[in-house]
Amino acid sequence: MTSQPSTLITCTPGVRSGKPCVAGTRITVSDVLEYLASGMSPDELLADFPDLQAKHIQAVLRYAADREKRLSALTVA
Repeated sequence: MTSQPSTLITCTPGVRSGKPCVAGTRITVSDVLEYLASGMSPDELLADFPDLQAKHIQAVLRYAADREKRLSALTVA
């Protein structure tokens, strides 16, 4: 399954060193992934970060999955 690039994840020079962030925030993809990996539930994440919505968490997970797929393809080739 190939997905289209999300407008919910952006890379802006000068914002968090150009790392991929949830659009309109300074919350990076890696921040969200680290919170989830440490055991924080999506509901807890949404409560702690009022700028986030459930669709943003889904976009972060899709972004990470797509990136992993691209990296895996590079190592197999």
